[in-house]
Amino acid sequence: MDKNEARQRIDSLKAVLWENSRKYYVENAPTMSDYDYDQLMHELEDLENQFPELRTPDSPTQKVGSDSESGFAKYPHKYPMLSLGNTYSIEEVEAFAQRALKSIDTPFSFCCELKFDGTAICLTYRKGRLFRALTRGDGVVGDDVTANALNIENIPYSLKGSGWPEEFEIRGEILMPYNSFERLNRERELNEDPPFANPRNAASGSLKLQDPSEVARRGLFCTLYHIPTGQVDYPTHDEALRAAESWGLPVSHERRLCRSTEEIEGFIKHWDTERKNLPYPTDGIVIKINEMDVQRTLGYTAKSPRWAVAYKFKAEQALTPILSIDYQVGRTGAVTPVANLEPVFLSGTIVKRATLVNEDQMRMLDIHVGDSVYVEKGGEIIPKITAVEPSRRLPGARIPEFPAVCPDCGTPLVKNEGEAKWFCPNTDGCPTQIKGKLEHFVSRAEKQR
Repeated sequence: MDKNEARQRIDSLKAVLWENSRKYYVENAPTMSDYDYDQLMHELEDLENQFPELRTPDSPTQKVGSDSESGFAKYPHKYPMLSLGNTYSIEEVEAFAQRALKSIDTPFSFCCELKFDGTAICLTYRKGRLFRALTRGDGVVGDDVTANALNIENIPYSLKGSGWPEEFEIRGEILMPYNSFERLNRERELNEDPPFANPRNAASGSLKLQDPSEVARRGLFCTLYHIPTGQVDYPTHDEALRAAESWGLPVSHERRLCRSTEEIEGFIKHWDTERKNLPYPTDGIVIKINEMDVQRTLGYTAKSPRWAVAYKFKAEQALTPILSIDYQVGRTGAVTPVANLEPVFLSGTIVKRATLVNEDQMRMLDIHVGDSVYVEKGGEIIPKITAVEPSRRLPGARIPEFPAVCPDCGTPLVKNEGEAKWFCPNTDGCPTQIKGKLEHFVSRAEKQR
């Protein structure tokens, strides 16, 4: 690849990555899997290393994505909130450890922790009381969500015990447990609001609500895992977390001190299976160098700490044929295609159906009748079709025709400009819409009692 071709590819990668970053952090509606996003990011990093003169300060390799929104006060972080470098292979974990060994001539250990699939939070305690809670924002300035954080049950307003500094920051993740996620999506589907794709998106959207009382109802919880170097005087990361726990802060217990990459690999293998029994989402393992002085020596790149790396679990996937496609009419008249699948075991349950979202999504996937498709569970919960396996397509397989009329009452469907969904306009005569409205009305009445 010459410099001109590299420039064009770099510009293309930057545009795709920033657009998906916006959808991930701001809209909570990502259009790309974490794995695909990370692969494109690695390609961009490789090209910028090959052509360093094409690396610019606005590159996604140099800045973290921003989750900042209007409607919230903005405050700077005392220390930047950076992102972690990601890897999907044990070999890259070993390479991370080797880089550290070459730079440090004293023994050190690793602290391995679960990588929680939520939304980042930074809590500041002053004189033993919660002073401010900030989102990651753009890594330098975050949104003030203190009122919402105070409505998350396990975030303490006042610390207990003794020994805490006059003022310090501690960072972690806001999570939505699976049971809260399922309840929220049932409510949204009943109201014909689009369901959240996964618990991470639901947690992020909930933390940014303008009504703190609604935040309290969402069933969020917090887990904390990092006190920036210099905030507390402990020789190791693990000891700092133990102190935080003694002050009443919600620190994860699922961590292990490791002395070798073999021990790290054992921890990864254990949780790749055991995580399916947890009540909340995780998507990997974070490996941190435990000794604080080594962390200080290794320092940071423009975007990530050199003393930590994230090993990401690959999404569990299954290949199964589509038996048929139904077109369901909702309370508002929206028509949604749903694929009936040959039952397949995935992430602990039997999957028989998966939404195809809308006609545009069907076209994008190039769905044909009888296709074998790859199914994943978004956030280990919602089955979604991610791709078609073209090698298994039968000769003469036809493209399904999206209905022109309502499958229930036969009224011609309409599509509003700028919308992806088709609707049945027969709001007063379509039996399914009438039934849906009655069910919605009754459920709201029961809630208000």
